[in-house]
Amino acid sequence: MDKYPDQKRAVQYLYPPVDPFDQRMLDVGQGHRIYVEQCGNPNGIPVVVLHGGPGGGCSPAMRRYFDPLVYRVILFDQRGCGRSRPHASVEYNTTWHLVADIERIRKALDIEQWIAFGGSWGATLALVYAQTHPDRVSRLVLRGVFLMTQAELDWFYGGGAGKFWPEPWSKFVSLLPEAERGDAITAYHKRLFSGDVASETLYGRAWSAWENALASIHNSGSTGETPGDYARAFARLENHYFLNGGFLEYDGQILDQVDRIAHIPGHVVQGRYDMICPPSSAWALCERWPNAELKMVRHAGHALSEPGISAELVRIMDRIAETVI
Repeated sequence: MDKYPDQKRAVQYLYPPVDPFDQRMLDVGQGHRIYVEQCGNPNGIPVVVLHGGPGGGCSPAMRRYFDPLVYRVILFDQRGCGRSRPHASVEYNTTWHLVADIERIRKALDIEQWIAFGGSWGATLALVYAQTHPDRVSRLVLRGVFLMTQAELDWFYGGGAGKFWPEPWSKFVSLLPEAERGDAITAYHKRLFSGDVASETLYGRAWSAWENALASIHNSGSTGETPGDYARAFARLENHYFLNGGFLEYDGQILDQVDRIAHIPGHVVQGRYDMICPPSSAWALCERWPNAELKMVRHAGHALSEPGISAELVRIMDRIAETVI
């Protein structure tokens, strides 16, 4: 049983707002400059926060999962999104570019090892980064696990989740010709990269609305109007990655290479009713990763802002701090 009443808002479990002590634009090559910030204790335990999407960008709320007296928190906007430039660009924008960017940030900040903290696509990226640089990650703290498999994409964009949420699913596919609805990712790709910004924004909002409608267990299926510039960037980047299978070498790669991170302690927080990233992925990951602990949050969906998920993540980071200090 969860010790936290579901009706409480997630913000009650977070640390107070904190401002960055360092903000910079880092040139990572190929014409890309990424926004990087640091907050908390400059001499504290380093933790890199990997946001979702791809294309979501980091937010001030993400700073608040860590005791600012204990942790040195590094956040950055991945290529093409948030404050990084060029905005909405998919050129030279793959998982492997992002892994290289994380390493570039680590070296620029003179960090030997750090905790990788990420949810959804951020969990995907954290796992790939750790499997590529297992000597640079001291711990992994993951939420809403997404293993970047075709089965997961088929679930969310092939009608699986739509069986539980037929109203928003109908809105999502209604913008497509009936003949193209069997492959929504490809169909949306044509329109998100049409070259017509107005049309790209229209389809970007529809793409974002489908995901937002299912993010929280408290959602009714309806969403507000997402700002056009954000929705277009988010949808273009996410679609670009999903169309290309996350740029992994083969389907199932992350699960297949769990042995590379077997020595790294892992903490996985998963909403029991996550409709975007079903719990089976988190379960399969932890079954192969004996050094990981899995916490299924009883009354939660996918969103980082779910009260039970936020509370559990803060509890984990506080517990880690106690063992390190």
